[in-house]
Amino acid sequence: MYGPLAAATKWTVFVPRQFQKTGPLCGFIMFLMCFMSKFGPFDTTDTEAYHWSIHQPEHFPRRIWQSWKVNPFAFDDRDHTVAQTWPQKNPTFRYEVLTDYNDLYYVESHFGPAGLNRPDIVHTYRSLTAKIIKADLLRYLIMYVEGGVYADIDVEALRPVERFIPSRFEERDIDMVIGIEIDQPEFKDHAILGPKSMSFCQWTFMCKPRLPVMLQLVDNILAWINDKAREQGVPISDVKLDFDDVLSGTGPSAFTRAILKYMSQRVGYQVQWDTFHAMDESRVVGGVLVLTVEAFAAGQGHSDSGNHNAKQALVKHHYHASSWPTNHPRYKHPVYGEVESCNWVPECVKAWDENKAAFELLPAEEQQSQLAAKVASDAAQNMFTVQGGPELQGLPMSPGEPGLGYVPPAGLELL
Repeated sequence: MYGPLAAATKWTVFVPRQFQKTGPLCGFIMFLMCFMSKFGPFDTTDTEAYHWSIHQPEHFPRRIWQSWKVNPFAFDDRDHTVAQTWPQKNPTFRYEVLTDYNDLYYVESHFGPAGLNRPDIVHTYRSLTAKIIKADLLRYLIMYVEGGVYADIDVEALRPVERFIPSRFEERDIDMVIGIEIDQPEFKDHAILGPKSMSFCQWTFMCKPRLPVMLQLVDNILAWINDKAREQGVPISDVKLDFDDVLSGTGPSAFTRAILKYMSQRVGYQVQWDTFHAMDESRVVGGVLVLTVEAFAAGQGHSDSGNHNAKQALVKHHYHASSWPTNHPRYKHPVYGEVESCNWVPECVKAWDENKAAFELLPAEEQQSQLAAKVASDAAQNMFTVQGGPELQGLPMSPGEPGLGYVPPAGLELL
């Protein structure tokens, strides 16, 4: 005999009878296990990427999301004036605001047992007490579930959302739209400014739903906050964070790292910040449309950000809701203050660094003397301001008086 029947007959001769009936089933099970090991559920990252590549939506949801303490009917005049620009400029978009009263319900609904069943996300969100960390985490959760546009409550819409994607690009080819916030790579090695010298803006961005990078960013945050809790030996609710912790853990630095990694995975090589430094026009990398700094971060006074009158400017950040550094302070030198007050001016940063280094070399008595002079200067300045005099803005009380917290411009030395 020849053909398939002959082959089958030979196979039954050499295989024990107990395996003749179960052999095909075992083979199918082995095939299924190999398939699942590649596409899920053993590797959730691969599963998400596979799902996205197969079911990528062509259009961005026509939704605008914000989060704030209260609902829009209770906004004060300032918040109302800024927030209403979004529905006004985008009348065909659905506008939604999550508040301190319904945010947990939203997270539990979408990430609880009836949703994506991520108890770790729900537990972490419930446990967090740092409002800025919850605000950052919430925006990423919303954008993963819903997609659309996210904007901080103090961000004004200058142009309609349809202007976010230049006409030379196709919406179906883009997964996410972001803009540059800080583009100062010359400070990348600075001890304080370095980690935040190159970052994308996350007070406004747009993405399609179920984008894998959003969930990966959420997972990064969960790992980071749990590591912080273990380091400090406290529960998540009691973790203490400074300004730079927030930026690197959930803010622009964390956002930027996740997106650069996502881009690199999509294009198959390591995407570096050089790709976006000093851009004069927007570009797409790995499905992410990166807009120039003027788009979402105009008028900062650094990073060649221009002003809000430029036609590329799409939003205006008013910063009136950005009071969180009060609870998560920056490093502040007792005499020379915060290096961030230099606003990335190289001469000012250099002077701050030199003054700080020189101060650290002084004898303890001289350091105490400069600290006392600084305290006296601050008191005099406050009194002068209260009495109606012009603000001194940190200037020395007399030309020869050093160490009063003022970081000099180029050509002016305090040493």
